Amino acid sequence: MLKFILPLCVLTLSTCADQPEPGIATVRKVIDGDTIELRIGTSNETVRLLGIDTPETIHPSKPVECFGPEASARTKQLLPQGTKVRIERDTEARDHFGRLLLYVYLGDRMVNEVLLSEGFAVPLSIEPNTTHATQFDQVSGEARTASAGLWGACRQ
Repeated sequence: MLKFILPLCVLTLSTCADQPEPGIATVRKVIDGDTIELRIGTSNETVRLLGIDTPETIHPSKPVECFGPEASARTKQLLPQGTKVRIERDTEARDHFGRLLLYVYLGDRMVNEVLLSEGFAVPLSIEPNTTHATQFDQVSGEARTASAGLWGACRQ
């Protein structure tokens, strides 16, 4: 009987080890300051960082905006290809473009909040996805007071 149990245990462990950890994703690429592509399980997903808006760099009908290239570069610096991140949803899963709407964490640091605190983004609260809206407004206000990032570089 033991000779049948051991192979079953090995098979079960290897199958479990191949499964993605819930809430964990891998960065595939950064599209711009607030849009990235993640590998979640076996799917590649375009993700819009919730609660923030960075200046445009690739909009089809808008020019590159002040501090857009810097915001994209900072997001690329924070999230290089292959980086493991923790992801968290809010109320709605997707926007009208079909992108996943997520808060993205590097360890205990929320990338969305880091971009706000360093002045690479401004808050963008769209109901019902407003879990961190108050926190984001506060962090962004501090960045603005300090003239961090776009607050010091761009005319408001």
